[in-house]
Amino acid sequence: MTRYDVAIVGAGIAGASLAAEIAQHARVLILEGESQPGYHATGRSAAFWSETYGGPDIQPLVTASGDFLHNPPAAMGGESFLAPRGELFIATRADRHVLDGFVAKFAEAGVVLDEVDPATYCPGIRPEWTEALYDVTCSDIDVARLHGAYLAVARQAGAELVCNAAVTGLSRDGHWTIATRAGAFAADVLVNAAGAWAEALGRMAEARPTGIAPLRRTMVQLRVDPPAPGTLPLVRDAHERFYFKPESGGRIWLSPHDEIPTDPCDAAPEEIDVAIAIDKLASAVDWRVEAVERRWAGLRTFAPDRKPVYGFDPAVPSLFWCAGQGGFGIQTAPAASKLAAAMLLDTPVDPIAAHLDPERYSIRRLRS
Repeated sequence: MTRYDVAIVGAGIAGASLAAEIAQHARVLILEGESQPGYHATGRSAAFWSETYGGPDIQPLVTASGDFLHNPPAAMGGESFLAPRGELFIATRADRHVLDGFVAKFAEAGVVLDEVDPATYCPGIRPEWTEALYDVTCSDIDVARLHGAYLAVARQAGAELVCNAAVTGLSRDGHWTIATRAGAFAADVLVNAAGAWAEALGRMAEARPTGIAPLRRTMVQLRVDPPAPGTLPLVRDAHERFYFKPESGGRIWLSPHDEIPTDPCDAAPEEIDVAIAIDKLASAVDWRVEAVERRWAGLRTFAPDRKPVYGFDPAVPSLFWCAGQGGFGIQTAPAASKLAAAMLLDTPVDPIAAHLDPERYSIRRLRS
């Protein structure tokens, strides 16, 4: 049985980006339970980069990742993973205080939000939505290309990827023995990048519970009349009850911003949640929904304090956590993977993440 320095469980954006960062310094194995990487959360993302999405605890990771996503190194293709989109936060006059509080939360971080007329940016918005803020920096992310680039960098550095390798058992005797549906593997360090299955993998490794749990998020693709303009920004309700953005051919992607507790699974949308999403859209714009063309759901996995979880487990030697990234793992991947890699390898943090406080996201905060 080949023995690896590091075995990463999960080939979504968390596992792929970490593998790319460490594969030049260690012999790395990536174990993916599905037939292809990124099948669950990574492949079902709404695909945008927003400094405010996730709140002030996530913003430092998002901001630190921005330059990398705009100007990736040649090894990652050298072409920006971002395309300008813009972001519009809308509220009624009665909820103006929500927008004011939103500005205050991010002012210290230097996030610029401009006051605008919502009708200028969102044709067909209903007249009661009189208040709006605009963030010009919000961008669409080419998620598939970013994820693929990380996997390619990892492979070029020698990392091995094994799919259809759901973990069925773990034991530790000087090193980890990992039983999977694709066979058994050995590694000195086990990385828990299992997404919605992170807590279950932690239990298998005999770690104490973290409280990391998956929540289901619904998305639908709608054909609307009139067609949504391609210049439409990402539109978010100030109370975070829904958001929508344009898709090709005048369509939109819409979510009711739901967070429904669920077991780890191949998530599927419920009809009631699709109906709720459409009802919320109708409360914001006067467009007619011609057809629901697609519907899907993904799992967003959070720790109790909604911050990601990185670092070696204090009570389980050689178990490293890289989990709980919620719905923000893609837009934070460059900085988060560099921060996690430094923690795993005990090396200096890459300059783009050197100003970040690792203790803010460390597993130790959940073990106190």
